[in-house]
Amino acid sequence: MKVASLGYRTDLMIRAMEGSEVTDCGDHMVVRTATHPAYWWGNFLLLAAPPRPRRTAWWLARFTEVFPAAEHVALGIDSTAPDAADRSGLGEAGLCIERSTVMTASALRAPPHLNRRADYRAVASDEDWRRSFELRLAADDGLEAPATRAFYAQRTADARRLTESGHGAWFGAFADGQLAAQLGVFSDGNGIARYQNVETHPAWRRRGLAGTLVWLAGRWALERLAAQTLVIVADPAAGAIRIYRSVGFADRETQIGFQRPPFARG
Repeated sequence: MKVASLGYRTDLMIRAMEGSEVTDCGDHMVVRTATHPAYWWGNFLLLAAPPRPRRTAWWLARFTEVFPAAEHVALGIDSTAPDAADRSGLGEAGLCIERSTVMTASALRAPPHLNRRADYRAVASDEDWRRSFELRLAADDGLEAPATRAFYAQRTADARRLTESGHGAWFGAFADGQLAAQLGVFSDGNGIARYQNVETHPAWRRRGLAGTLVWLAGRWALERLAAQTLVIVADPAAGAIRIYRSVGFADRETQIGFQRPPFARG
């Protein structure tokens, strides 16, 4: 299966580098992260095309067959058109659609609100990574549920492993001794570098940290990772997309996914 969506191609790139199993089944791909079964988009099916309504039940059954213990459902659609899956029947089956904007750039410019006060550097030490984990919790409204902490602990460990294996770097903006913003940028050497998890601590937002960090990390990836194309995926309704556009990213396509969280299953 040749994946058309740049968003999913780079998702698969990241998952493979993290150690997930990616299996091509012809008309769909199975992405499995056995070490992290609660990670929805680490355990999903990528469909080659939007299903017809009469095939919706078959795909839901296929997901259950592949992931019998999963409490969630996650189906990606390999299409770049925003309305491609509108008549798939997946929404009527109780799944929520998620449309993301895939953005690309081959060069970046400094953000209009450049923050020169913070210290921008790679996250490296045990203490740095501890702060990275805490920032993830804070950026997600400070949720303290055990499942939430376990999820972010695993994802932080994944990011550290990717970094230490030489696939890229995790950068932080340090201000007043605190990790105030962070992101990752990674590549498998194919000329494409993908950003991950651009996050700013709630107390440090609207100070230009994220834009400055995106710009600096992109320059690093173009030089050190020999990237020709930078990819970042954004919620089209979130304010962060304006930051990405301000440093030179342009909208390229729409990425479509359907999901049903554990509490909604049944």
